[in-house]
This record gives sequence, structure tokens and C-alpha cells, in this order.
Amino acid sequence: MTTQSKRVTILSGAPWEEIVGYARAVRIGNVIEVAGTTAVDDAGQVVGVDEPGTQTRFILQKIEKALVAAGATLQNVVRTRMFVTDIARWEEVGRAHGEFFHTIKPVATMVEVKALIDPELMVEIEVTAIVES
Repeated sequence: MTTQSKRVTILSGAPWEEIVGYARAVRIGNVIEVAGTTAVDDAGQVVGVDEPGTQTRFILQKIEKALVAAGATLQNVVRTRMFVTDIARWEEVGRAHGEFFHTIKPVATMVEVKALIDPELMVEIEVTAIVES
């Protein structure tokens, strides 16, 4: 007998969710995936222009809110994926990431990308979290 897990969709209310057809996070069973998240506030403004560390902190706070809505915390994060537009500034992003994950130590990937959806955005992060059953 197979039991299907209930799908829980977490929306942030961003207008792009309906236009593009995505959710901030999805939980199925004990796995939570958080979509690529950028440093755009509720008013649609970019936070931390030309400050990748500030953008990273803001993004991780947004991700934390999505995780809490899905029944998890940062402690449940097992993987982070960081997309940066200037790899030469990796340390600013890395240090900010470390402020949140120093003791948790998820596996992490950081890659440079040509651009993000807005030229003022320097960082985009997505995470995977697993909640113990």
C-alpha cells in the first residue's frame, strides 16, 4: 500500500507567483524546497543595492519565514544554492551565509551567473530542508 504525502504550498504574495506560476516554498512529506529568493522587499524594492552581504542576509531572513510557514527552521536546511553575479565578491556572500549557518553547516553551492532578473540583484538563494518525521 502506498500513501501519498499531502502537498503544502507556501505563497509569499509576490505578484510574480501568479504570473510565472511558482510558490515561495513547497513541502511534500518531510521535504521542503524553497524557490530561488532575491533581496526584493514587500514594496518591490531591491534591498542592499551593490551590497551582496546585505542582500544575502535579507534573502536568508525571507527564506527563514518561508521555512517557518512550512513547519521548519533553518536548522532543517540540508542544502543551499547561491547564485551570484560577481564571484569576486564571494566572501561577502559567504560571510553572511555563515552568520546563519555557521553551526548548521548544510552542503552549499555558489556559482556565478551572468545576470539575475533585475540588474541591481546580486544574489539569489534557494534551499532544501528536511524535517524529521
